[in-house]
Order: sequence, then C-alpha cells, then structure tokens
Amino acid sequence: MKLHELQPAAGSRKVRNRVGRGIATGNGKTAGRGHKGQKARSGGGVRPGFEGGQNPLFRRLPKRGFTNINRKEFAIVNLDALNRFEEGTEVTPALLLETGIVSNEKSGIKVLGNGSVTKKLSVKAHKFSASAKEAIEAAGGNIEVI
Repeated sequence: MKLHELQPAAGSRKVRNRVGRGIATGNGKTAGRGHKGQKARSGGGVRPGFEGGQNPLFRRLPKRGFTNINRKEFAIVNLDALNRFEEGTEVTPALLLETGIVSNEKSGIKVLGNGSVTKKLSVKAHKFSASAKEAIEAAGGNIEVI
C-alpha cells in the first residue's frame, strides 16, 4: 500500500451540502429557503411555541399549582426489602446503597410498612412510617431516626 492509495472507510465521511453555490448544485439562488417570507430572511424565523399569532397552547392552558423549591424527596424502602439482611444487622443508609436496595439517597431514606419484616434488625433511617415502626419493633428490632 502506498500513501496515495489510502482512503477513509466506506460511510465514515459525508459530503457537505454547500448551499448557494450556483444552480448546478440544486441549492443555488435561494439556497433552499424558497422565495421571500420570514423564513427566507437572515435572522428570520419564529420562536419555539409560536403559532402564527394564534394564542399559543402554553397560554391557552390554565395555570395550576406551583413547584416548591424547598421540596425534599425521600428514597423509599419497604419492609420486605429488609428481609435480605442477616439477623441482628445494623441497617444504615450506606448499607442500603451498597446492597442496591436504593440507588440514590436523595434527601434521605424513608422506611414504609409495605410487606413484613421477620428478622430482628437495627434500622437507621431519616424517616419511618407508623406501620413500619410498629412492625420492626414487633419483630424485636429497634429503629433510630438519623
């Protein structure tokens, strides 16, 4: 193989469409913008959501509620997920992340009472529902709010 025989791999390079370079290219004269009008002008065009002067959708729909910027979202853990741990384990947020029960701690961890816990565990979390608290203590475990 010689230097003049080198070629790029097939399909790895595209030919750029050079507009406004004469009628032979198929995109000469108006350069694919048609004749006159807002979209033909330099800097022309309409903003996103513009509907030609008709009242746009985002203004036709009623506004409702608000978004609380201070909202805290908790990672949820149900009781039946805690059964995978050995008897007497101290379940912490770090352990829950490590074992993959929660993928993101968010603003904290909340234990909910869905399912049942059969082992005596020491659970540390940011929040507990009343039923989860009851169930863990009924199984002989204890809880600690961080």
